Parts: sequence; C-alpha cells; structure tokens
Amino acid sequence: MQVFHFIYNLLWGDLFTIPLPGGSSVGISLLVLILIPMGLYFTVRTKCLPVRCFPEMLRITAEKKTTKAGAISGVQALMVSTATRVGMGNLVGVVAALSAGGAGAVFWMWVTALIGSSTAYIEATLAQMHKEPDPMYGGYRGGPAHYIHHLFGGKRRFSILAILFALSGLLCWGGISQVIGNSVSSAFEYAFHIPPIVSTVILVALSAVIVLRKNATVKVLDILVPIMAGIYFVAAIFIIVKNVGQLPVVFSRIFEEAFGLRQVVAGGFGAALMNGVKRGLFSNEAGSGSAPCAAASADVSHPAKAGLYQALGVFIDTIIICTCTAMIMLLVPEDLLAGLEGMPLLQTAMQYHFGQAGVIFIAIILWLFSFSTFLGVLYYARPNVAYLFGNRTIAQLCCKILYLVMLFIGGLAAYTFVWDLGDIGIALCTVINAIAIIPLSGKAVRALNEYMAQSKAERKAKKEQKDA
Repeated sequence: MQVFHFIYNLLWGDLFTIPLPGGSSVGISLLVLILIPMGLYFTVRTKCLPVRCFPEMLRITAEKKTTKAGAISGVQALMVSTATRVGMGNLVGVVAALSAGGAGAVFWMWVTALIGSSTAYIEATLAQMHKEPDPMYGGYRGGPAHYIHHLFGGKRRFSILAILFALSGLLCWGGISQVIGNSVSSAFEYAFHIPPIVSTVILVALSAVIVLRKNATVKVLDILVPIMAGIYFVAAIFIIVKNVGQLPVVFSRIFEEAFGLRQVVAGGFGAALMNGVKRGLFSNEAGSGSAPCAAASADVSHPAKAGLYQALGVFIDTIIICTCTAMIMLLVPEDLLAGLEGMPLLQTAMQYHFGQAGVIFIAIILWLFSFSTFLGVLYYARPNVAYLFGNRTIAQLCCKILYLVMLFIGGLAAYTFVWDLGDIGIALCTVINAIAIIPLSGKAVRALNEYMAQSKAERKAKKEQKDA
C-alpha cells in the first residue's frame, strides 16, 4: 500500500506549489506539467488548429461517407470517443470542479479544451497512420500501443513501453467500469428508491447483451450518443433561455472568479485554476491515449481527417456538454446550493429548474452517459488486448467478462482502492503516450499541412467548375 500511495501521489499529487498573493497557492502535478506545455507546443506547431481548422472539422462531419466492409467511418469513430468523453464525468466531474474551484473553474476548462484539441489531433492522426487490419472484428485497429511499438520496438514482437501502455489502459478502463456501476446504482436509489442490486443487474445484463455480440457496440453508440447528448443539450438550452437575463451576471462571475478577483473568493485563484485545468484535461481525455484507439479504426481518405474528428470531439465534450452542466448550476441562486457538493448539488439545481422531474431526468441521463462510457471503454480495450495476447478470441472474451464483473461489483459497493487504480492507469497512459507523441508529432503536423492544402485546392477546383 505504501508503494501504491507513492505512485499515486507522484502522478496526481503536487510536485511543487507556486505561492500567490492573498495567501493562496497553485499546486502543480506531474500530469498538468506534462499536458499543458505539450498542448501549448502542439497548438503552436499546428498554427492554432482549434480555431484555424474548425470550419474544416464541421465540413468533414457533414460530408457523405463510404467505408470498406467491416470498417467504421470517421464519424462513427467520433461517436465511440464521444461516448467516453461525454460520460458521467460531464456531470459528476464538472460538479466536483465547481464545488472545489468555484465558477472560475469553468473558464479554465474552456482554455484547457482549446489547448487539448491540438493534442487530440496529433495522437489521433498518429493512430491512423500506424493502424493495421483487424482480422478479428474486421476493418482496422490500432492506437498508442501500436505507434509506440513502431517508434521503440522495431521488428521485435513487443515493446516494453507499448506493453506498459496497454496494461495501464486496461487497468484504467477496468477502474472506470467500477465507477460507472456505483454512479448508476447511487443515482437510481436516490431518484427512484430502487435497490442497488436491481439497477446493477439490469445495467450489467443490457451491457452483456451488447458487448458479447461481435460488432454491436458501434451500432448502439451510433444511435445512443447523438440522442443522449442532444436531449441533455436541449434541456440545458431551455434553462439558459429561460434565465437569459442572468447570463451577464453568470459570465461576470466566471471571469472574476477565474482570476480570483472577487473578495468572497480571495485566495481562490489556485483552486479555480487547478480544478478547471484538471477537469478539462481528464474530461476530454486529450493526451491520455484513449481516443486514438477509436481513431485508428476509422476508414478515412486521409489520416488528418481522423485527427480533426477527434479535435472536434474535445470541443463537443468540454465547450458544449461541460458548459451545459456548469450553466445548470450557475443559474441557481448561490444560497440554495450553499454547503452542497457532488451529485446532490446537481440534483438540487435540476430540482430548482424542473421540480422533482429534474431529479429523475438527471438520473436517467447519468444512466445513459454511464452506459455509453462502458461500451466505449470496452471498444478501447480491443486493440490493447490484441497487442498483448494476439488474435485470440478467448482473450477478448475474458476481458469483456472481467469488465462486466467489475461493473457489477461497483454497483453494489464503492471500492476506493480500485478507483485509485483507475486513476493511476490513466496517469500512466498519459505519461507513456507523451513520450511517443512528442517525437512523432512532426508526422502529424506534415499530414495536416498536406491535407489542408489538398482540401483548399479541391474547393477551389469545385468553385471554378461551378463558375464555368
């Protein structure tokens, strides 16, 4: 346990603190020290990709797609990654950030999303460049384990760093499975007084029906993700429009607290900064190497397209969905939420907006978000299991059964140790992934320049043809 806590604190704890005026300080963890500078570096190298290429992201999402038999499209890969990004973290995580860091955390979430988009582009494009045919499920597979292997493994069967990434990823996603089970059973017990064993059995049974079928996951997420995200977005927009007169005050509060300007949060700058940054980093998953596992499976005409899809996914997750959750809470009188934290804070906010129906709505949305996250992490596990054990059906089946068991256990009791193992897993994934994508990033940048020049030439040719 001492070794475990040492590793946990090394990855997630503050390596050092920076004192600030007013007696507060900012603690800098290893993950923040890696991801923020890396994101800034990639943003500069891609010439501010999140802004410059945003119109192209929207254009390729709307264009018609054709894929090879067994493969998935770039948009379907986006749905898989969005399923895990737009998960329970968009509810529970944002609430935690606001509880600890105040309204100012929202601003730093936005900043982190802009930086993270460039990182998401780099790792997804590299995954697409290093993908391989998938003889088990059809189409393609790949991810960080594959491009790490190509960078360090050469012609050898395994690379130590690639093995460590695959094991860390499986550890992380297993921990997430348990958190999902616990979150769903707790929400349903609060909203409907349903015993945890009942909601857990139903969740596990439905998950098993889908994940134990060969290619059902992507088809389900294709339908589920747009519907659940759309419903939540519409509900949030309704709340925002209904309280539109309060928006100037809310935005003023966000910016004031972001920089610690309000006297009531004197010394709160550090909390707002770090909670917003951490929430943004681990909500959009940019840099952790998770989303590239989906990006590699996409059948796209150019590797850069896969990267642009995933950069858009960061925008959808943090700028849209996380902001929706923040607005739901910030448009409630502060005294009504005083002293509350965690899910009770969000449930109280929804009750203020919609009455008891709001509590029920959040429970159902949390169930959908969590369910989609579970399907997404199992999809991520596929290429990593294949890298470790080869094309063995029994290995894939054992992984699915193990995750279903952890989903069941999590629904009945909260095992903090296993949750912490999941945190260690994602932190290790991020560190190992960064070691590979920084030296390989030049390939992704060249692909972006090539693709944008090609796209511009095609649009110019079409315009000239239309004018003629």
